[in-house]
Amino acid sequence: MKIALLPGDGIGPEVTRPAAQVLVAAATRGRAFVLTEAPIGGAGVAAAGDPLPEATARLAEDSDAILFGAAGIAGDTLLPATQRPGAGLLRLRKRLGLYANYRPAVLYPELIDASSLKPGIVRGLDLMILRELNGDAYFGEPRGIAADASGERVGVNTMRYTESEIRRIAHAGFRLARARKGKLCSVDKANVLEVMKLWREVVTAVGREYPDVALSHMFVDAAAMHLLRRPTDFDVIVTGNMFGDILSDEAAMLTGSIGMLPSASLGADRRGLYEPVHGSAPDIAGQDVANPLGAILSAAMLLRFSADDAAGADRIEAAVRAVLAQGLRTADIHTPGTTRVGTAAMGAAVLAAL
Repeated sequence: MKIALLPGDGIGPEVTRPAAQVLVAAATRGRAFVLTEAPIGGAGVAAAGDPLPEATARLAEDSDAILFGAAGIAGDTLLPATQRPGAGLLRLRKRLGLYANYRPAVLYPELIDASSLKPGIVRGLDLMILRELNGDAYFGEPRGIAADASGERVGVNTMRYTESEIRRIAHAGFRLARARKGKLCSVDKANVLEVMKLWREVVTAVGREYPDVALSHMFVDAAAMHLLRRPTDFDVIVTGNMFGDILSDEAAMLTGSIGMLPSASLGADRRGLYEPVHGSAPDIAGQDVANPLGAILSAAMLLRFSADDAAGADRIEAAVRAVLAQGLRTADIHTPGTTRVGTAAMGAAVLAAL
């Protein structure tokens, strides 16, 4: 398999390095990987004046999967929108047609004391947030900042979804729920937003094709509250781009740290982009303190979804559990009685467990 390795910015290179090593070590059936590295994000701007250099985009198009680190540099919100590092990732998702973002939130028993919530609330947590990636206010037009007739500046972003965009993510959600516990919760804001009224109507219609899946609907504010009150009630949550962005980060804290969360962005075929959820964290970059487990578990998702290697994915996940059982912890999940280690040491421990 050809893998595009896009470490990106901040802690991206630090966590992507051990993830790539684990990916190669865990593969079964004699699977061989050709990993080719390219710049993206701030690294893309530095290398080619563009957060998504054309050469990087072509490499991704020619690859079977993409292993991505993070995009973002200190002060990047002050840059023009087209030069912001995160714009490169958004454009790549759109260019490759990666519309479905799978974000699992699983609490490992060894990390129950690292969760922000009481053990009795989060014990047994295992949910999947399915976030639509190609629509919503992130891509809707019109957008921008301009002066109105009185000369006052006005900021505009358009929350927009077509019926077909909703239908395809709904089908993905029902298929996913069917393969898990058979429960799908669609999160929207249909009581206020017309676009979300359409969302609910289309999801409900698609649900009639999946009588074996129990469909429920929840407004996003209620869902945010329910995730903190009774998170284990959820199995699969399907929602739009903005709500999914927010809710998945909230769910991350239930697991002990956002550094533990992997993700997979998939389209119509098996090619996917795999990345940890945590972002670039430029304030800790280069200090050997970042948690590489989210990136390593993203490599497991790559094996499972793009390489059709469930056994290899199981090996990675088992190695992560073994390392946690040994009491090894990076700074974000460190609790009294455990051993604090750095990024490189944690990656090496997972390799040793493999």
